[in-house]
Amino acid sequence: MQWGNKQVNEAAAVCAAQFPAIGLVWWIRGQLGDDYANAGAFGVFAVFALACLLAVAPLVLPVLGLLHAAVQVLPAELLARRAARRARGPVWAWHLGLTAVLGVVWAALALLLWNWPFAITAPLFAALGVFPVLGLGWLRRRTRGFWGVWLPALFASVGLFLLVFVGGVLATVTGIVEEYEPPVLSSAQLTGVWRGEEGAVLRLGTGGRAELTALPAESEPGSRDPYAEPPYAVCDGTGTWLLDGKGGHDPYGDGSAGRAGVVVRPDGGCGRETYWRIGGTEAEPELFVPFGDPDAPDVRILKPAP
Repeated sequence: MQWGNKQVNEAAAVCAAQFPAIGLVWWIRGQLGDDYANAGAFGVFAVFALACLLAVAPLVLPVLGLLHAAVQVLPAELLARRAARRARGPVWAWHLGLTAVLGVVWAALALLLWNWPFAITAPLFAALGVFPVLGLGWLRRRTRGFWGVWLPALFASVGLFLLVFVGGVLATVTGIVEEYEPPVLSSAQLTGVWRGEEGAVLRLGTGGRAELTALPAESEPGSRDPYAEPPYAVCDGTGTWLLDGKGGHDPYGDGSAGRAGVVVRPDGGCGRETYWRIGGTEAEPELFVPFGDPDAPDVRILKPAP
């Protein structure tokens, strides 16, 4: 079986219809998670970015739909027709099952290449194939022609988007989805090795001692060009640390008060004390600092070493 223009057009339309709702779910999830509060005007930029995405959606969505159809929905249909001829059974049932299997295969590949969490991506990728297959069965029985395919897909896309939007608002208002709260960590929980990008290592020892390796730190006033990159000092050596569990430490008036964190003071004149705020979750805590321009900061993040 070869894919004709009609089959490709139908599959691309049903795949494209779900992407605005998926994008909104992703955006809502990001807003409810740790947005690195007081690390810049991300809220305004996020709304602006969302508006831009909606404006270019008519150009982007058909391409995304075509790509998704080509890697999951259409190959699964081809396999389903062959399976139905050999093992009997309805093609639609084989199509549903095999598109879910292909989703799991892509999730396994993502795990190998990018270490994406398989337990999350496998059901997600399977669902991204199952819903278009269900829509494809309805579309082929009731529509004909280019606009007869894309207009129902457009209406379905808008309906799904509004459904997710209203559901997100209601879940937030009713408290079903709780607002993000940073984890509360003790000194004992913070003690250990924290690693970041570009080889940054912060070892928090007992007794308030710290060891620094390529660790970003606040620069001394006037010691650096304000437009230099990166907008922080990089320190090696030793220092001290203490936990500010009440979030009252705000040495530079940058709004860090209110968020608990770790105050790290490097020895040897490399940089000045730096307030690493606590973020992430109880299961996966983080330490982060926004450096540079408050409106577009360079956020450096440390995570516990495995």
